[in-house]
Amino acid sequence: MESVPTSVVQSNPQRVFSWKAPLRAYKKQGKSTLRFFAALAVLLCLVTLFFGDWVLVIPILTVLFLFYVLTVTPPPEVENIITTFGIESAGVSIRWEILSHFYFTKKFGYNVLTLVSHGPYYYHAYFIAPNDEIKRQVVNILSKHIMFMEKPQLNFTDKVIDWLAKLMPDDEEPSKTPVPVPQTRIPASL
Repeated sequence: MESVPTSVVQSNPQRVFSWKAPLRAYKKQGKSTLRFFAALAVLLCLVTLFFGDWVLVIPILTVLFLFYVLTVTPPPEVENIITTFGIESAGVSIRWEILSHFYFTKKFGYNVLTLVSHGPYYYHAYFIAPNDEIKRQVVNILSKHIMFMEKPQLNFTDKVIDWLAKLMPDDEEPSKTPVPVPQTRIPASL
């Protein structure tokens, strides 16, 4: 029996395309974003306490902690694989049969691929396409199996999330270069 050298890489014929990307869209946020989350949580806690619902303070503080962790912790990089049977990422495999359509959105400068399953649950799976070349290849491959929507249909929850995202402060790093001060000339006749 002949042994195969270890330098020969055996490729999976069912693997169509793969790329590495962060698990979720991430942008390092500053202190003002964390203050915004804290102020919103305090406001919601005060409203719930005013109405006498002491128990609702626990979920509000839990969600505040979740936002804090997701804001501070950068996501790991995972490999996303499109196969002849579906798409795989982070140990989860989604088959073509359960998927209805897909679309792209922009978040924190990333192209976010959203896969939507058939009803009644309409499960959403999110993948990051780090650049336009990968986005183009993913659209070409996925459009052979499921429907591509250029403009997604947003439900009430999606619209509320977008509205809240617009309220969140945008933390931009101030530039380190000093701004030049315009110099004025004083006329000699004074």
